Amino acid sequence: MTMRSINSVAVFCGSNVGATQDYADGARALGQALGEAGITLVYGGTRNGLMGILSDAALASGGAVHGVITENLHQLGHVHPHLTQREIALTLRIRKERMVALADAFIALPGGIGTVDELMDVWSMNQLSEIDKPIGLLNSAGFFSAFLGFIDHMVETKFLPAAHRETIAVDADATALLEKLRTHKRVEVSKLL
Repeated sequence: MTMRSINSVAVFCGSNVGATQDYADGARALGQALGEAGITLVYGGTRNGLMGILSDAALASGGAVHGVITENLHQLGHVHPHLTQREIALTLRIRKERMVALADAFIALPGGIGTVDELMDVWSMNQLSEIDKPIGLLNSAGFFSAFLGFIDHMVETKFLPAAHRETIAVDADATALLEKLRTHKRVEVSKLL
């Protein structure tokens, strides 16, 4: 089995902590796993919500944390004060492009519309062969189960090939999810049915 070299992971997640401690625990576990594995965390650069918990855990575990924050959020004082590296992007679109360029893989944690937007962007880019970088969902407390059900509905209604459903790795355990990303194989099935 071929193992991918993953030196950096862009993580998309909420700037809120969510309704259950499980979300914070998942973010903390992923940050720790990244730090201990020597994998650079690339994320949105703020100190708020799951983003702050994730970055704090990665830093506490000896990891490198590269924050890419928008100019607007920087001006509002939301930047994490202890980043290993910080970039300020003029717009959200530029921030997303920069995070994609910096990452070898992507993981989404629970979050809101920004998280889903970023996830769908990189999934579409992979599907169209613009990038070849694995994607994972850390399914803390079953957060993504309804989303995965909707993806299954896309398959059932013939808007998504079944093989493309399998292009997103899913696990509730951070270490297991990282392993799935390392062993990810690109799907060569056309998006057209």
